[in-house]
Amino acid sequence: MSARVLVFDSGLGGLTVAGCIQRQMPGVVLSYLADTAGFPYGDRSAGDVMTRCIGRISEGVKETGADLVVIACNTASTLVLPRLRERLTVPVVGVVPAIKPAAAVSENRRIGILATPATVRRPYTDRLIDNFAPDCHVVRLGLSDMVRWAEDSVPGAAPDRSTLRRALAPLIEAEVDTVVLGCTHYPLLAGSLSEALPEVRHWVDSGDAIARRVRFLLDGEGLLGEAPVSGPPAPLGLCFTGPVPEGLPCLLERVGLAAGSLLSDEPGCG
Repeated sequence: MSARVLVFDSGLGGLTVAGCIQRQMPGVVLSYLADTAGFPYGDRSAGDVMTRCIGRISEGVKETGADLVVIACNTASTLVLPRLRERLTVPVVGVVPAIKPAAAVSENRRIGILATPATVRRPYTDRLIDNFAPDCHVVRLGLSDMVRWAEDSVPGAAPDRSTLRRALAPLIEAEVDTVVLGCTHYPLLAGSLSEALPEVRHWVDSGDAIARRVRFLLDGEGLLGEAPVSGPPAPLGLCFTGPVPEGLPCLLERVGLAAGSLLSDEPGCG
């Protein structure tokens, strides 16, 4: 029996992480749970996010029989990881801004962190900067509209270049050469972002690093050996707590995922 992994996010952004996991481990059985009824999390209180995440993920683990959980949401990861790890008996992997790899590639030591307002102001982000980029000038930019723009881009409604350049003006003024995509939704806008800011040399996200961590943990649990390392990937089980977002089939194709079962308006996946 193949290892089972549950990937959780408030919307579609976590599919970019699920795609990285499946590319590295095509035999792993993936389920994707999106709390679209609560989207976007960046507009919600910390208490509300914690309640929603813990309840929905706990139910999702029961229904999928997951061996490991990935919280593919930066806002949720900075809030719920300790409590969720206490509650669940399976490993839980969170997402944090990829500041360490950004510092490794930046040439002018000027780095931008593009994330939600909640993520850029978390003490956890302060610690990541202090630990991994102490010699860098780091500009934090929390944009409340960016997650919505990313979701809207799925059916083809990406913001235009001038809109993005206005929104990203602080990064332009700081002359950053590297930008951390501190939200799993933002890789959905990768093409638009690189076109809007051609002066940025490196766009860094966490997807591949998360997949490597998942591989390490599954291997440590003795589960990875049960999954084939090659061959066609297993279909992705999808569940949405609210309406199914428009443009989902196109996005799945973009990130290299094949859809299997689909449920909506339910707290967990079947």
